[in-house]
Amino acid sequence: MVVGSIEIPFSIGCLADIPKVSSIALLQIPLPSSPRFFLSTTPKTLFSSSLHVPIRSLFTNVVEDIDDISPPRLVVDLNLETMILLVDLDGRGARYWWIHHVRRLSAAKVSADALERGQSRVIDASLTLIRERAKLKAELLRALGGVKASACLLGVPLGHNSSFLQGPAFAPPRIREAIWCGSTNSSTEEGKELNDPRVLTDVGDVPIQEIRDCGVEDDRLMNVVSESVKTVMEEDPLRPLVLGGDHSISYPVVRAVSEKLGGPVDILHLDAHPDIYDAFEGNIYSHASSFARIMEGGYARRLLQVGIRSITKEGREQGKRFGVEQYEMRTFSKDREKLESLKLGEGVKGVYISVDVDCLDPAFAPGVSHIEPGGLSFRDVLNILHNLQGDVVAGDVVEFNPQRDTVDGMTAMVAAKLVRELTAKISK
Repeated sequence: MVVGSIEIPFSIGCLADIPKVSSIALLQIPLPSSPRFFLSTTPKTLFSSSLHVPIRSLFTNVVEDIDDISPPRLVVDLNLETMILLVDLDGRGARYWWIHHVRRLSAAKVSADALERGQSRVIDASLTLIRERAKLKAELLRALGGVKASACLLGVPLGHNSSFLQGPAFAPPRIREAIWCGSTNSSTEEGKELNDPRVLTDVGDVPIQEIRDCGVEDDRLMNVVSESVKTVMEEDPLRPLVLGGDHSISYPVVRAVSEKLGGPVDILHLDAHPDIYDAFEGNIYSHASSFARIMEGGYARRLLQVGIRSITKEGREQGKRFGVEQYEMRTFSKDREKLESLKLGEGVKGVYISVDVDCLDPAFAPGVSHIEPGGLSFRDVLNILHNLQGDVVAGDVVEFNPQRDTVDGMTAMVAAKLVRELTAKISK
């Protein structure tokens, strides 16, 4: 989050008599002795495409709610001598207050060991909650009998590795709400009943924000996600079906699945983008880099990417480097027959399915961060999933952004339908 001490051009408009200045350092900012000020015009080079997103104070004393202000402004309390300027791309500044909190701990001379112990306690508590839920659900299934595999929902509400908007962090509860919406029933198209716990269980969410609030950075956070997935897999017959979150979660999830099963898997990846940059905008954990990390780690034998229609030169080069089978939408009519009769997983530990909701044409799913016309129809996706032959050991549904969905929640219902049909592929 902290990108360095960089000079940012902007103007300060004052609620008192503060003169205009031409630049200010991003980090250690000397502040005038005035109650508050606002910033306007956020530089796109630093904060990507955040220009149209409301920004609010990221500190403990948020002085006013400015969600409806446009252009975006940052209102801060000026009671400190120095302050860090940060932005929250989804307009919920309190989600990043932990950076200021950790600085205060440091200023109070809280030792690194004490901070580490506190972080470890929060992580252990988080994993314990998931573990106990998984044990309880698995014990019920074993008592009921007659089930070899049950899809188990695990939410990973992570959005900060998105390169554009961070709304996917809010997707898991909206998907769950849509799954059980009374406007439809609990049957999948293949006839399985979701209200049968032998078909679908749920162990809740990894508390991503609570963990980040303790100052846990991405290296360790990715390990927490992996450990959460392994915790589910330890309880037979549960198989993880992960609700994202942005696509960065696929890396720690696939890593966990491969490590737990003891070998690589075949991956069917439905997406408008290949997400295979080496490090997008310098972030090795970017949602646009997840499959580069997966292939580097040797966690996949085959990676099939379907629905691709926004791919750069680097995306194609990385695909060739890793031997990825990339099926672009411009040739979909030619590839359709092959893609609707896939047979995967022979000779490896199974099949992993990753569905980015933006694989669909935005006519079917407008509630995504990256709207890319010319995509798959919903029936195209279902035909590929229904006809796939292979043992599906895990999967994810990612990149649904509730903040861009239509008023009637159409994309939430689309994401829920994808979860339903993936559940049918996993459970047996």
